[in-house]
Amino acid sequence: MTAVEPAIEASGLVKVFGETRAVDGVDLVVPTGGVYGFLGPNGAGKTTTVRMLATLLHPDGGSARVLGRDVVREADDIRARMSLTGQYASVDEQLTGGENLVLLGRLLGFTKAVAAERGEELLAVFDLADAAGRQVKTYSGGMRRRLDIAASLIVTPELVFLDEPTTGLDPRSRNQVWDVIRSLVDVGTTVLLTTQYLEEADRLADRVAVIDRGRIVAEGTPGELKASVGAGAVHVRLVEADRRPEAERILARVIGGQVRLAPEPDALSVPASDPERVGAALVELSRAGVAVSGYRLAEPSLDEVFLALTGHAADVDEKAEEDAA
Repeated sequence: MTAVEPAIEASGLVKVFGETRAVDGVDLVVPTGGVYGFLGPNGAGKTTTVRMLATLLHPDGGSARVLGRDVVREADDIRARMSLTGQYASVDEQLTGGENLVLLGRLLGFTKAVAAERGEELLAVFDLADAAGRQVKTYSGGMRRRLDIAASLIVTPELVFLDEPTTGLDPRSRNQVWDVIRSLVDVGTTVLLTTQYLEEADRLADRVAVIDRGRIVAEGTPGELKASVGAGAVHVRLVEADRRPEAERILARVIGGQVRLAPEPDALSVPASDPERVGAALVELSRAGVAVSGYRLAEPSLDEVFLALTGHAADVDEKAEEDAA
């Protein structure tokens, strides 16, 4: 049986902007088929790595092969077989959704009739048929993102780079884009998905590489990365948000470990592997008059994995390497 060649193989990739090593020796193997997550905060090196793999930037060191071709010597061949959707919509806001797709089809060499037929097909698939005759400037953010992805699929590619496709979208629009990504995999396309949303990587990716400050710090399935942290966590929600400081002290004393404060003012969590200690902590909260509205034991989230691997949360707003690019 012939082994299937990886969609992407990178070894020691480096990209330097001035004194900044935006990508600092990235090794990456992306299997053919499925979704591969590339997870990290702004400034971690995700977009710069994708630009090198998509042949938009020349590496300053290392090597990479995409779909069996060298990214430097065989860039034209790679571009003919892949597509890239960046963080911001690249469609023309003054044209309608349908006009955008027909225009791109014509630029790719389709006849007007074939371009129109392909555009109608994509608009239907991406649930945009009813908006085909509207100018894109009237579209919602989610509609624009779906149209942007549709535009990259005029010719069905073997590999799609999706660079933070759900940034800034509301939950409903994000779920719609997730459905689109799953549909790409269903037709055999390999997807490299860069994201800073941990839930997104957890929901979509077969495997995940975690990048921080230009280096890969972990790689594996979401389950493997969670298992690498070890303990799960107990998540507690309080009746009174102003009692959270007291709850934090009790949980730290009884369970031990670093207590994490959730964005919601009435919630907090702490790593916990011993159910007896969790029970004792809940008793101590009750004795102290700190009312609990709910609690749950859960396996580690990818957010907790990232914190354990890097020492900081995945939403750290560092200076993005894209500024240097």
